[in-house]
Amino acid sequence: MSSREAQLLAREAGVDLVEIAAAANPPVVKIIDWGKYQYQKMKEEAKNRKKAREKQSELKQMKIGLKISDNDLNIKVRKIRGFLDDGDRVKVMIVFRGREMAHKELGTELLNRVVELLGEDAIMEGKPQFSGRNLSVGIRKK
Repeated sequence: MSSREAQLLAREAGVDLVEIAAAANPPVVKIIDWGKYQYQKMKEEAKNRKKAREKQSELKQMKIGLKISDNDLNIKVRKIRGFLDDGDRVKVMIVFRGREMAHKELGTELLNRVVELLGEDAIMEGKPQFSGRNLSVGIRKK
């Protein structure tokens, strides 16, 4: 239909003539209420922003002492598993106190035990690294 006919129809209906695709030949236009169109577009953009925020994974931290008991370790592992199920990455830190720094191999063993308890769906991101009195590694879901 010609542009003049479309403008007349839009005027009669009391709504606007909105250009949807200007690059097309001939240009594509719609007869709609401009205010309603803007409102729907704004709602859709807000919904998309919310989805993008939800998908963004956070980095959670879990600190574990070197002398942790088995039951406490199981509770921490359960919490880590919950973080991983939510789509977050987890930084597990083994904290050394006092003279425990002389036994760094115990920290590595504890870290390996944590990963083993998490099961096959958890992967270490890189190698465990020492920073000060902490041994840390990132863990993510497969």
